[in-house]
Amino acid sequence: MKSTKSHSFCYFLILIIIIILLSNTISAQHKISVTVISNSAADSQKVFITGSHPYLGNWNPSEIELNKIDDSTFQKSFAFSGGEILEFKFTKGSWQKEALTEKGEVPGNYVVNVKGDSSLVFKIKFWRNELSVINSFKGQITGSVKYHKNIEGEGILPRDVIVWLPPDYNENSQKRFPVLYMHDGQNIVDPSTSYFGVDWQIDEIADSLIRKGEIESIIIVGINNTNERGEDYSPSPNGEAYMKLITEKIKPMIDANYRTLPDRKNTAVGGSSMGGIISLMMVWEYTHVFSKAICMSPAFKIGNIDYVRAVNEYSDDKKVILIYIDNGGIGLEERLQPGIDDMLKTLKEKGFEYEKDLFWILDKEAEHNEAAWAKRIPTALKILFGKT
Repeated sequence: MKSTKSHSFCYFLILIIIIILLSNTISAQHKISVTVISNSAADSQKVFITGSHPYLGNWNPSEIELNKIDDSTFQKSFAFSGGEILEFKFTKGSWQKEALTEKGEVPGNYVVNVKGDSSLVFKIKFWRNELSVINSFKGQITGSVKYHKNIEGEGILPRDVIVWLPPDYNENSQKRFPVLYMHDGQNIVDPSTSYFGVDWQIDEIADSLIRKGEIESIIIVGINNTNERGEDYSPSPNGEAYMKLITEKIKPMIDANYRTLPDRKNTAVGGSSMGGIISLMMVWEYTHVFSKAICMSPAFKIGNIDYVRAVNEYSDDKKVILIYIDNGGIGLEERLQPGIDDMLKTLKEKGFEYEKDLFWILDKEAEHNEAAWAKRIPTALKILFGKT
């Protein structure tokens, strides 16, 4: 009996040692050295890396500058924990000056799974500001759009607003329409303004669904982001100011200038990634204004962001709202999954029911980009605005 207990204890110690070794492997800091070689970058004097991690600027194209080694070489080293999945790109300080492929095309995200010290070298021949020579994106907006420039809000940067009108807007001057407010307005209808050269195609998709009679005719309002996107779309003073800008200035402006149905029942909000969390925040905190939200690939709980806690702490009557959530399964989507799982669990505990006022779609093969969101937006529109 004593020998059996001794063997069991040994096995237990071995198991503990293995767990500790695995834990140390995952949590260990690894040096990732990034080098960009580009003869055509000399004119800018600056090259930036931007990506899915705070150390990479959370997709701010002008925050994390690489060190200039000489006229064609730019370099910077980072320390990341083992197991982290990084997605990133390079710019000259804005998305209009993004690094391109050798064919002059907008590339997908570079993806690195941190497993050890690495030296990464990227040779960049073309940048997006040279598209007039190499390639060009032509605006391909379907339908009628109106622009409102330089809308100012207290405590945040001014931004432009684009308004897409449904195909039957001018057919009946008495008809009024539901409205969907969308974040990242540059990316939803026009590839020439989209950060990555690929838009959500929500104009073509909505136009087609409306003409087929599958959804109601709706007005779509795209609100452009700024270089402070991360702060504007998160639980922060900027986030509070941004929500007030929409509810107190932009929505009243839209209701005054277009034939909207201004009540909460006919007012929705939507976005992706950080735009997904701010969409939930708006429908949750401004329930008297919005009744529906589209949250694609939402960053509900990641890093120092945690909106699950705010929802969990809510103890008043159940909110009468409809929430659509979806996400992919590759790259950054993997890092977002735990937060999405926690939010879904919390919403169910608050009384929300699947296929009634809570919808969730998982596409395990989808990445974190506009093409993936464009693929899923028809389903979201049908759920929010489908004809019964």
